[in-house]
Amino acid sequence: MLHHVQLACPAGSEPALRAFYGGVLGLAEIPKPPVLAARGGCWFRGHGIELHLGVEADFRPARKAHPGLLVRDIDRWAGRLRDAGYAVVFDDDFPGMRRFYSADPHGNRLEFLEPLD
Repeated sequence: MLHHVQLACPAGSEPALRAFYGGVLGLAEIPKPPVLAARGGCWFRGHGIELHLGVEADFRPARKAHPGLLVRDIDRWAGRLRDAGYAVVFDDDFPGMRRFYSADPHGNRLEFLEPLD
């Protein structure tokens, strides 16, 4: 079992992270320990997901590597992202799953999956 997944972000991007992960995805921001908060970034939790966004000086988005987020009602998740202006690309290449890819405001790839039952 994983505790969290960390993605990188550019310095000063906390407002965009809060708008996307908190606003669009509906995750709650959780406080970082003070020693880590001084480094910037944000942590989020909700829907069985915990994501940490950490500042990377020479930031480059993860375009291939990605967290695979197991969700319920995948069409609702896709709708939330589309309504907020984010691309959603479904594919049928994962047997037993419906899935789509999207990206956060900084280009980090995100995969959303829902088991077919």
